[in-house]
Amino acid sequence: MNDQIHGDEHGELGDAEYAEFMELAAQEGFEADEVEGALGEAGHGPLPVLAVVGRPNVGKSTLVNRIIGRREAVVEDRPGVTRDRVTYEAEWAGRRFKVVDTGGWEQDVLGIDASVAAQAEYAIEAADAVVFVVDATVGATDTDEAVVKLLRRAGKPVVLCANKVDGPSGEADAAMLWSLGLGEPMPVSALHGRGTGDMLDEVLKALPEAPAQRFGTTVGGPRRIALIGRPNVGKSSLLNKVAGEERVVVNELAGTTRDPVDELIELGGVTWKFVDTAGIRKRVHLQEGADYYASLRTAAAVEKAEVAVILIDASETISVQDQRIVTMAVEAGRAIVIAYNKWDTLDEERRYYLEREIETEFQQIAWAPRVNVSAQTGRHMEKLVPAIETALAGWETRVPTGRLNAFLGELVAAHPHPIRGGKQPRILFGTQAGTKPPRFVLFASGFIEAGYRRFVERRLREEFGFEGTPIHISVRVREKRGRKK
Repeated sequence: MNDQIHGDEHGELGDAEYAEFMELAAQEGFEADEVEGALGEAGHGPLPVLAVVGRPNVGKSTLVNRIIGRREAVVEDRPGVTRDRVTYEAEWAGRRFKVVDTGGWEQDVLGIDASVAAQAEYAIEAADAVVFVVDATVGATDTDEAVVKLLRRAGKPVVLCANKVDGPSGEADAAMLWSLGLGEPMPVSALHGRGTGDMLDEVLKALPEAPAQRFGTTVGGPRRIALIGRPNVGKSSLLNKVAGEERVVVNELAGTTRDPVDELIELGGVTWKFVDTAGIRKRVHLQEGADYYASLRTAAAVEKAEVAVILIDASETISVQDQRIVTMAVEAGRAIVIAYNKWDTLDEERRYYLEREIETEFQQIAWAPRVNVSAQTGRHMEKLVPAIETALAGWETRVPTGRLNAFLGELVAAHPHPIRGGKQPRILFGTQAGTKPPRFVLFASGFIEAGYRRFVERRLREEFGFEGTPIHISVRVREKRGRKK
């Protein structure tokens, strides 16, 4: 049943629509394989998730950089190196997947064992498969053994990476790791790239073609909502309020491990599954660590959800951390609702300044439905469900190819792309290859500037709605025929 929705090789184009589209592409001089490649790339559903776990200084971040093919993960292993992102997209042998990096944080106060366990737990929760990194030169430590227990309990497929094997002499060290009972250790040097190809082949065998949870295909299955926001913003209070009872402890300490709380709650006559991310609290001396865990925890929850309800404390200035959380949800491609909590505590002056902050700091998500709530008093809770339903509807909207091209034709005629270097690139035609979130592929005669892409996105929203959802637009430029050999 799932295959009818995502498994079709034409993305989300029906057979007749696909045939018509390919004819249009041929007329404009595009090669069939080029067009199919663009549709395949844009039409993918949610990507499978790979978590990279292990104790500090085994080379996790170096391995993540190797897998994603660029240096993005911070490789400095000293406490206090906070990270804006923990999730990256990667590709190997034509298959795309997400990588969750848990490197770069070690909490002396908790003890290494506890901090490694907490990191691994959050990452494994979101993952479809796990790469467990062990330093082959050191061998298996007690901390490694503790992570193995966690992995066994989770029951996810595991690829054992024996890192820092720089030559044949290190192979014997790697072989010693059979003792962990996780199958064959893959000898790798993340630093030099040795053996990473073989390891990634094993990863592809362990990863499902698509995630276990296909969005919205379970008939009558509850839609999944992640409540996210920075520590102490009122997530637990909100969940308790919508549930109508004390379901979640509201005063957990930073770094304490916990069982994931997925709550089935009836709201507005509909049952929803709330993926709770509450329970991370700051202590002053653990501030960066708590932030790092909170971002890992948020990434895990967002991966499991369809809608992210982002809670903002309206009584405080919008922070960098609020913006990071918004960016994380947008990059994950989830439907988004912004809930401003503690609204009832605001005076006129604060409301005025908050509106100015929203205009400047959250300009990039002006399309997200907004509700002003109070988790304490329950004010405006009834507005949450319509906002979530609006965001989901936008997230699942699909524009037929014929209608989209009529719109693009009018747009290009009325507002052509600026002339650059004596040439005027033109959007020739396009299609919406996927939904959840909406993904468009535009085919053009030349490079389309970022500013013009934003203009196209803005007009798409004005014309077709797409409230509450990010939009992905990729552009394929027609290659000069003479250049192809």
